[in-house]
Amino acid sequence: MEPITTALAGIALVKQSVDFIKSNISTAQDIGQIAGQIDAMFTGQKQVQEASNKKTGMGLADQFGVQSVAKEMIDARLAAEQVAEVARMVDFRFGHGTWAAILAERQKRIQQAKEARAAQRKMERERTQEMIENFKIGAIAVGLVVVIIGLFIGVLTATAGVIVK
Repeated sequence: MEPITTALAGIALVKQSVDFIKSNISTAQDIGQIAGQIDAMFTGQKQVQEASNKKTGMGLADQFGVQSVAKEMIDARLAAEQVAEVARMVDFRFGHGTWAAILAERQKRIQQAKEARAAQRKMERERTQEMIENFKIGAIAVGLVVVIIGLFIGVLTATAGVIVK
């Protein structure tokens, strides 16, 4: 997706999520009933941020032009305003500190996912290194067997030549 399209989709997702939360927060019995929309809102905000960071394939005028920069900044601020509004609504409905707890838990889960991915990459590197080591050992063993067979054949040939004379 192009950065502009991604940003537009992100803003639309944030707005749609905030509209849903606004219309349903007063009847929500627990935060789980609006959690999916909160996730969607964070996804939209991330898309807006990524769109401003990703500029491949665009000319310099498109990347650094006043219109482009202004649009990115305004989109980011609009998304931030929407998130702040949801934070106030959630804290008002479910008690002060609920939003901070949501953000803390989200950050904790993001960090755990990063650590899990890093551990997975480390395991894959170790597995690859182990396969390389096993291949080296196998190649050395095959080489030794070839040398031993060669020596054996050489000894047999030499002794056969002595016996024939």
